[in-house]
Amino acid sequence: MPPPSDIVKVAIEWPGAFPKLMEIDQKKPLSAIIKEVCEGWSLGNHENFALQNADSTNFYITEKNRNDIKNGSILRLTTSPSQMAGQLHERIQSSSMDAKLEALKDLANSSRDVTFAQEFINLDGISLLTQMVESGTDFGDLLSFTLTAFVELMDHGIVSWDTFSVAFIKKIAGYVNKSAMDTAVLQRSLAILESMVLNSQDLYQKVAQEITIGQLIPHLQGTDQDIQTYTIAVINALFLKAPEDKRQEMAHILAQKQLRSIILSNVIRSPKPINDEMAHQLYVLQVLTFNLLEDRMMTKMDPQDQAQRDIIFELRRIAFDVECEPNNSGSIEKRKSMYTRDYKKLGFINHVNPAMDFTQIPPGMLALDNMLYFARHHQDAYIRIVLENSSREDKHECPFGRSSIELTKMLCEILKVGELPSENCHDFHPMFFTHDRSFEEFFCICIQLLNKTWKEMRATSEDFNKVMQVVREQIMRALTQKPNSLDQLKSRLQNLSYTEILKIRQSERMNQEDFQSRPILELREKIQPEIMELIKQQRLNRLCDGTCFRKISSRRRQDKFWYYLEESPQGEVPHDSLQEKSVVTGKDCPHMKEKGSLKQNKVSVSTYCVWTDGLNALLGKEMTSDFTKSDMDTLLSMEMKLRLLDLENIQIPEAPPPIPKEPSNYDFVYDCN
Repeated sequence: MPPPSDIVKVAIEWPGAFPKLMEIDQKKPLSAIIKEVCEGWSLGNHENFALQNADSTNFYITEKNRNDIKNGSILRLTTSPSQMAGQLHERIQSSSMDAKLEALKDLANSSRDVTFAQEFINLDGISLLTQMVESGTDFGDLLSFTLTAFVELMDHGIVSWDTFSVAFIKKIAGYVNKSAMDTAVLQRSLAILESMVLNSQDLYQKVAQEITIGQLIPHLQGTDQDIQTYTIAVINALFLKAPEDKRQEMAHILAQKQLRSIILSNVIRSPKPINDEMAHQLYVLQVLTFNLLEDRMMTKMDPQDQAQRDIIFELRRIAFDVECEPNNSGSIEKRKSMYTRDYKKLGFINHVNPAMDFTQIPPGMLALDNMLYFARHHQDAYIRIVLENSSREDKHECPFGRSSIELTKMLCEILKVGELPSENCHDFHPMFFTHDRSFEEFFCICIQLLNKTWKEMRATSEDFNKVMQVVREQIMRALTQKPNSLDQLKSRLQNLSYTEILKIRQSERMNQEDFQSRPILELREKIQPEIMELIKQQRLNRLCDGTCFRKISSRRRQDKFWYYLEESPQGEVPHDSLQEKSVVTGKDCPHMKEKGSLKQNKVSVSTYCVWTDGLNALLGKEMTSDFTKSDMDTLLSMEMKLRLLDLENIQIPEAPPPIPKEPSNYDFVYDCN
């Protein structure tokens, strides 16, 4: 019989003794089990002992986690958490530097366990560590292990970050601001500053006063990826917690300090591979940078604001190379007519007052910003798109204004502008670190893609939403390939033409889950016999047409051809006699026994498969050649696609819909008589 579920078989170690094998009854109190173990080794004062995992964690076994013990686990009898905390609290205050260092090492290791951490914190251990840091007497390894123990203890969330003094913050910030500092101390100090900023708005203010971006930048120019990761983490924390009115200012400072190009050169293009934590911090920085666009994205255009209206005039001027007419040039009606004509060519929805197109949020004014950037920085492409579409028939023109607004909204959705970064995401894109105006450049590439796709689809105004769906798919597929630069993105998008998207869709549709659902599998089973009969008829027709074979003798090859068919004396072959026969091939065939003829009598693979299949079909046997399998896959796939053509983008249910209830009466039935 299997052992009861409450009984766990473990091995327990004690220094200087052989491990003891015993069964732990999970129903018994843990103190009783510890007492039993101590008595087995003749140890008194069992209250001063505890059990812990004998692995790299060394975590204590408690009433809360004891159910995690598995059969075969190795445990260790050791000093209880309270006893250990008291001993270490005393040892780290030793006057001997060597003894103090060993105590701090043990403390840093033990502090990872929340059970020990609670006991040490109860002894006011956090205050003791902060006093040691503030005194400034420790340095090197002593300081490193002090900070390590502090970080481990604070990670348990037992003590609030708001309790720390300005003196402590200044000391930690001072370690970060020094140009030459021990790597371990710098790493722990950066980690402490990040936690302070993220966990307390009050501490954010104090840290922001002590740390400048200019002092953090040099830490990114080294080769230690851990230091680089913690440095970016501090920058992200300051960015995240900054008041909204300060974020744009901070972004301007980061741009002045060339943060983007420094990260690109020293991190992204470093020969060292980027680990997950660095990838996460780069992703967070990417999200926070794009979130700076949220204000413009959620700002409606004021149709009465002349400065904003001037941007639309600028788009018109660049596109059609017209000077702003003086107020007295021509009648008001003539100017309005001319403006309306040009705004229609620019693809605005509202031809009379295009400012109304930018009152929808999102994308608000961000769309107009993108359009102006495209017109100014990619002027030739902008003019070409506008003039190209204005010369087409109305129904085939790709409206630049409407397309730009919808595309900007789509890009904001793809890049999740305005959303907080996810805690576990590592999805950063290297290309966004290659340009100071990466979002605008991204838009410029995608608006040209949209115009290209519109032409490839031969779209009309009714197809606008369909075109946008294809463009979204093109962009998403290109982004999943993580291009390293904007030029590489262009190249990837060039290869993802509308024709290629259709091919990919078709391929994926045949492999998607719908084709493994029960209705589809039933359809395949129903179609398969029809396809097999079609293949069989093709094989038999080939046999009827006949094939010329060379006649081979055992002595020499003769330039003669032969065809052999055994005829029945009655003129008709009885079906029963056919069933008794079989097709033999290769060395089993009596005509191929002779070694010489075996080498010479070679026919093409297709002819061989056709004849073996045809003969097996005549005999009522299974056609087993590779050609039959290939033909079956091809024809079955084609037939499935044809039959499911009308179901594109329709979800096929696993089970048929329920039959409706029977109506209460049949008065609606028409009586033909």
